[in-house]
Amino acid sequence: MTGVPFRTEPILTVLSQHALPVAMPLEEDELYQERILDYYEEPYHRGACPGATHAHEEDNPLCGDVVRVELAIDDGKICDAYFSGDGCCISQASASMLIEQICGRRLDEVTAFTGADMLRLFGAKLTPNRQKCCLLCWRALQAAIYSPIAVGPVETESGEKPAGGSHDNCH
Repeated sequence: MTGVPFRTEPILTVLSQHALPVAMPLEEDELYQERILDYYEEPYHRGACPGATHAHEEDNPLCGDVVRVELAIDDGKICDAYFSGDGCCISQASASMLIEQICGRRLDEVTAFTGADMLRLFGAKLTPNRQKCCLLCWRALQAAIYSPIAVGPVETESGEKPAGGSHDNCH
């Protein structure tokens, strides 16, 4: 048989202590592990969103993962987005991937982004329990869109907007 060699013995990946054995080509398995670890170790927009107008936090009580999504929405567009939280590599890496994807997008695009789209964005094959970890940020995002935390930008006494409230992606 030619082609890519497959692992036939059960493996536990770096991604989860609870992963079920998965037969995946060696190169594909290593590629996904590297990509996921990159997003986990060097996350995109992790922290608080300057000038956030919407936010929501989701948790997975079965494993303890928590993800908070903060958005700066203006004129039907996500100008800026950040996430914070604690949890497994899958929940945190998928949050980083999703936040990178949605910055600068229109709300209709983001609300049309499905859970199946999120799993495709993540890329690696996941068990149903690990899919819940991956989808945690997507659930937080979908709820955050409908969860305003402020009524527009605040101005100082001189009529200027405070630092950190400008969103280059909206203009």
